[in-house]
Amino acid sequence: MHEAPDEDPGLTFTVAADADGILPDRMIAAMAEAGLILPAYDFVESQIQPASLDLRLGDIAYRVRASFLPGPGATVAERIDELKLHEFSLADGAVLETNCVYIVPLLESLALPPEIVAAANPKSSTGRLDVFTRVIADGTRRFDMIGAGYHGPLYAEISPKTFPVLVREGSRLSQVRFRTGDAILNADELDGLHAAERLVDIDDADLSGGVAVSVDLSGEKANGFVGYRAKRHTGVVDVDRRAGYAVEDFWEPISARPDGSLILDPGEFYILASKEAVQVPPDYAAEMVPFDPLVGEFRVHYAGFFDPGFGYAGAGGQGARAVLEVRSREVPFILEHGQIVGRLVYEKMLARPDAMYGQRIGSNYQAQGLKLSKHFRV
Repeated sequence: MHEAPDEDPGLTFTVAADADGILPDRMIAAMAEAGLILPAYDFVESQIQPASLDLRLGDIAYRVRASFLPGPGATVAERIDELKLHEFSLADGAVLETNCVYIVPLLESLALPPEIVAAANPKSSTGRLDVFTRVIADGTRRFDMIGAGYHGPLYAEISPKTFPVLVREGSRLSQVRFRTGDAILNADELDGLHAAERLVDIDDADLSGGVAVSVDLSGEKANGFVGYRAKRHTGVVDVDRRAGYAVEDFWEPISARPDGSLILDPGEFYILASKEAVQVPPDYAAEMVPFDPLVGEFRVHYAGFFDPGFGYAGAGGQGARAVLEVRSREVPFILEHGQIVGRLVYEKMLARPDAMYGQRIGSNYQAQGLKLSKHFRV
């Protein structure tokens, strides 16, 4: 297991004391050069994204009895020893079964300075496979949050919910962003940005608490088709295989209803799309925030990061609809066309990235409509 060193590596990396923003690609690279990000092996091509770093699985996985958080003063390794059922190698690949919980040490560890925090999220392709993935750090009380000054290893908790998945050492299921200060735009800043850039393609945009995103159940944008429902008891999906699987073997298409509604069945997984086309200008990043459970018993969007340039005309987009990964909770729930299902919170970048989403980095979902993950053949 790759551990962060106890000593300062000696190389310097600094940000201004009053800086507010998310670190772009070149600053992530500089953090690695300064020893603040410690990969067990050199980064691979496209691992550094415009505003985030993909995290790679290590060579050992542990099946554990239950999900956990270590809490203050405890390490993840100690909790694994208490809770593991068995361990196995990922060197040659291994299948993770549905509804089991696995912990995998990551190839990247951190030695963060006191002014930088990190936040993780599943990659888009991970969320679209209904693979529930969170990052855990030693001593933490929260998933996916790594506090300022953290020195230590990172782990992925992985629980496939619909499809069994094949993973291996180096597979990338999660991503992490680094930020300093208060990067979130306040209400006035968000209003100003929308006035200048038109963040969504509607005239009466709801900007309270972030840009409101609603679900499209009309079928008008896709010849009467509104989304997909995942099939049960399918074959295995290799997370590193592109365009390797027939859609019909894993998904059932959903047609629009005359009344623009869709009943979500408990325990089923759906891929839908937003009614609005959204865009993220180059000097900003966005995140889909968790939906308020007081307005509906469902979860939307496992993968919350939207990179600078997403849907942006200058990066080859014309606005892109957000793909919504939807799962009902305990009871059936009726979604209606145009119902708000999430909000995009916009944050400032510390500097403009060298490469925006959609430019030279193999972005899979630029100018997207309703789209499954990259694993399925169009």
